[in-house]
Parts: sequence; C-alpha cells; structure tokens
Amino acid sequence: MAESISREQLLHQLYEAAELEHNLMCTYLYAAFSLKSGVEEGLTPDEAAAVERWRRAIIAVAVDEMGHLTAVWNITAALGGAPRFGRGNFPLDSGGLPASVVVKLAPFNDAVLQHFIYLERPEGAPEPDGDGFQPDFVFTRGVQGPRLTPMPIDYDTVGTFYARLGERLRRFVELKGEEIAFCGDPGLQISQDEVPLPAAKPVICLKTALAAFDAIVVQGEGAPAHSKGSHYERFIEIRTELAALRAANPDFAPAFPAAENPVLRRPVRAGARVWLENEDAARIVDLANACYALMLRLIAYSYVVGRSTEKCLAVDLAVGLMRAMTPLGERAARLPAGPSNPGCHAGMSFTALRDAAPFPPGAAARRFFVERFKELADGAATLAPQNDRRIETARRCIADLERRARQGFSPSVEGPVAPAAVKTAASPAPAGTPPTPVVVDGVDEIEGEKLTLLYEGKKCIHARFCVTGAPNVFLANVKGPWINPDAMDVEALAAIAHVCPSGAIRYRRKDGRPEETAPPVNLIAIREGGPYAVRADIRLDGASAHFRATLCRCGASKNKPYCDGSHHDVNFAATGEPPTGEADMLPVRDGVLAVDPEMDGPLRVRGNLEITSGTGRVVARVTQARLCRCGGSATKPFCDNTHARIGFRST
Repeated sequence: MAESISREQLLHQLYEAAELEHNLMCTYLYAAFSLKSGVEEGLTPDEAAAVERWRRAIIAVAVDEMGHLTAVWNITAALGGAPRFGRGNFPLDSGGLPASVVVKLAPFNDAVLQHFIYLERPEGAPEPDGDGFQPDFVFTRGVQGPRLTPMPIDYDTVGTFYARLGERLRRFVELKGEEIAFCGDPGLQISQDEVPLPAAKPVICLKTALAAFDAIVVQGEGAPAHSKGSHYERFIEIRTELAALRAANPDFAPAFPAAENPVLRRPVRAGARVWLENEDAARIVDLANACYALMLRLIAYSYVVGRSTEKCLAVDLAVGLMRAMTPLGERAARLPAGPSNPGCHAGMSFTALRDAAPFPPGAAARRFFVERFKELADGAATLAPQNDRRIETARRCIADLERRARQGFSPSVEGPVAPAAVKTAASPAPAGTPPTPVVVDGVDEIEGEKLTLLYEGKKCIHARFCVTGAPNVFLANVKGPWINPDAMDVEALAAIAHVCPSGAIRYRRKDGRPEETAPPVNLIAIREGGPYAVRADIRLDGASAHFRATLCRCGASKNKPYCDGSHHDVNFAATGEPPTGEADMLPVRDGVLAVDPEMDGPLRVRGNLEITSGTGRVVARVTQARLCRCGGSATKPFCDNTHARIGFRST
C-alpha cells in the first residue's frame, strides 16, 4: 500500500523542521555569547581579532537560522496551518529528533565547533560528531506501513530531511492541486516588508515552497557544491583558524567555561543540567529568558494579524528583544554559576514557554504586550549595578522597546488622559509689528489674518529659504518677535513654508483654503555632507511627523533623529551622489512612510520610497530600507552594521 500524504502529516513534519531550526539557532547563539572579547579578557591582539570574526560569523549563522525558521513558518501558514513556535527545553529528550541529532547548550570549544560542522555537513561528508555529542542509544523513529497518525521520518542530514519533505509536498500538490494545497491567507505570512531577512519571502505555490527548502539547504550545507559562505564552510574556516592559533599558543582559550544546559531551578535529575545558584547571574538569565519568550509571543502574534502597522510593530519589537537578549547572554557567560559548580560560568538557558501559541488578535493581546514590556523594563532597572556596558545596553534597549510598545499598542489600552496643551499668554502686538508667538508644546504659533504660522525651532536646520524667500515675513537678526504672517500674500507664504526642508515651518489655514497635503511621490534626498531630507506622509517612530523632515545621518546631532547642524561641527564628509542601485519604478509612489529609528542603529524605513541624490538623480526605489545614521557605513546611504563596531549611541 503506497504511503499516503495528508495536510496533517505535512504540518507535523513542518513542525519538526521549525523545532530543528529553532534549536540550532539557540545553540549557535549560546556558543557565540560565551566567546571572549578583546585583550582585556586575556586574548592577544591577533586572537581577539579572530574571535571577533568568529562571533560575527556564528551570530550571522544564527540569523540565517531565524530566516530559515521564518521560511518554514511561511510554508506552514501557506498550507493553512498555525506555525509552530514552541520547542523542548535543553538538552532535548531522545526521540524528538533522529538519534544522530543531539542538541544541547554548550560554550564554544573544539568539540562544539565540530558538532556544528557535523550538523551542517552535506550528505556523504566524512565529518564525525564532536566529543560528548554521541547519542545515549541508537533508535529508529520510522514505522513500516502507512499510518493516519502523523509519524516522524528519520534522516542523516538536514539536507536529506528537507529533500524528503519537499518530495512529500510535491506529491500532496499533485494530489490536491496548487490552489487547494496552498489555501492559507498570504497576508498572515511574514515578508521582507516586516523583517529584512532574505528568506522571508511569501509562499504562494509549490515553486516558492521548494525554493525556500532549497535555499535552506544551500545556505546551510553549501550543497551541491560547498559554496563559500555556507554555514558548513564558515565553521570549517573557523576550525582551520582555531587550529593555527592554538598551534601558536597551546593555552589559547577563546571562550568562557559557560555551563552546559544551565537552569534557573534545582534540576530534578542531577548531571545533565547546571543549576545557576549565583543570584546575580540568575537574575540576568531570568531577564534574558523573559525577553526571548516575549519575542516568541510577538512573532506568533504577527502570524495572526494581516498586513498592518500592528504586524510590523510586533515584528520590530521582537527583533529588538533579540538585540536586548544578546548583551544579557554575553554578561551571563562572564559570571560564575555558583558554589556547586566551581570553575563553571553561567549562561542563558532559553527556557521555553509551556505553550507559545499566538494570542487572539485584539485589545487583550495588546494589553498583554504593554504590561509585559513594563515588567521587563522594571526588571532591567532593578538589576544589581555591575558597571558593565552590556547590562547598560540591555537596560536602554528594553526601556526603548517598552516606550515603543506603549506608544504603538496604546490606542486600545486605557490609561491616563494626556493633559491639554498649555498655551502661554501673548500680549497684543502694536500695529505693523510681528505678533508675539504663543508657545504650544514647544512650537511657536503666530497668528495671522488668514493662517496661523507654526515654527518649531528644534527642527530648524537654517536652510534660509524663509529669510531669503520671504524677508518681510521672517525678519532676520532682530530681537523679540520676528515672524509676521500678514506681511506677504498668503498663497506665496504657504509656498515658502512648503520649501522648508526640515518642517520647522508649517501652517494652519483660517480662510477655508486647503491645508498642506502629502506629496505625490515619497522622497528622501541625500544632502551632500548633510542630512536626509524627507518628504512624505511621515510616521516617525509611530507618530505623525507631518510631511517634511531632515534626519541626521552624521551621528552627531544632539536632537536625534532630527538634524541640528552638527554635521558642520564634526566636518562630516559624505557624498550626496551615491551610485544608482535598484531603481525599478514602483506601482505606487505615495502613501504613509514609516521611519523607525533603531536604538543605537539605523533608520528603518518602510513604505513606497524614492531615494534621490542631492541633485535629484534617482539612487533607489524601494519599499523598505535600513539607512545609516552613525555616519560610518561603507555603503551609504544604506546601513552595513558599522554602528555596532564603532559603538554608535542614538541617545
């Protein structure tokens, strides 16, 4: 009797694929967190440079695994299933995966590196597993005959697993037809509109699903040819470099002795896990675990809300939590585990939620996220002072995420009503003199007969279009009130306001004529040696920023994310004429442009956008981008992660 293929069986195997990618991601991160950093931690300059390369390479592999996981989730959603976000706690019990796949948390060392090579090996590669990763016993999970109950399949390599899964999917599509097979709502998947992962591509048919499987295999194993940059080849390169450094220095120890399989409570059975008795370490691990768990909650939630600002917010916050988790994991690996395990350090345990199923979309879920972020921020604030930059980075990151969650999810969460804006009293001005402005939330409001002119000084970059185009309205170099809205035709004055690149000058009409509207094409112009000039319906960090803004790209502004002219003070040198890249015409050229400044990172831009040079030449047409704002990227205007290497601070 031929093996039957059902949707239930495919989902069962996709759940295993999700668990596999998820587990690998955690083990790679754990090893990366344990690596030492710099000569201050006992490395020579050459060793420190090599270890930093390894850290970046291993974290990049972990990010790839996150992309693979997203691809598996998308295929699951395309088949109409709910993606799998849960996994077992470390070390994994026998039977969850084939006997040859042993998964546990362990610090970076020769055996762990060899284990990574073994896991990512192409079929037929003569690589043994690392010492200490042999299975307790050999078993077979498959069964002889067809079953209605979903059953696991055995496999020797990850590539073999995906090949068999792809073949089963192909047969299912032949049986049902593509339209019936891929019946899930594509809008529930995560795409590159939400997260900048190459693997985050919509799955809508057999071709796109099989392409996702192939990409996972090629990126991991490097199959069919061991392509440079595959996970397998990267780990081989690290092994070669490690051997050379150890030959030069037999005492070379690139990592701290972090615990194997740390836990926050006394283990039920001793031996396989290390209890973190050191309270300082335990509290850091507790916070890191809570960040990880909330990250999963947010990603799960993003799969039940369609394309929306809320979906983008959930994914952005999840990615931010991973950034907060990293310094906490690194700090834990530098602290002792406790008296029962002398010479052993702590480590993040990646404790799994008992159930990571998504919350139903709506106000209750938003309330949960706001509350949970507040709990994490409070927990971070009460960590024992350790004079450690990693703890301070995590505190700042979590506090920023809490603010963004409260702001982004707050419309459906009751809270105190914001006080009404307070206006300062203004005395009547003598005839013919500029009226005294009224200050509302830091913005000068100057009343004219036909419009109210608004001036927001903290945004002004002194482009001087106002004082040169309307010298009778904007009186330069005078004491006291200096703006007289009635000294010029109202339509001409509105036109002057429209050319103010920073948005420092705006207006409200009082004569019934139309207010300023969003431009027909969203533009970001790159000023020579200066800021980004944005023209669009701007949502800056989730809030309306009107239609014009100039945003810092030199990294020196004291009013970030806005430009304050500091690029002149620091002699910022950056071309306003970068080469043209992807520039295919967009089907839609306007709409909301979301600009989200990442903490200590770039400007994340989403929406229909044309990026132009200072002279107006098209540089790129995109729907999302990460724009450098540290001033150091070698690929300006786009981010290349230099901000992390130079220690850029956004506040």
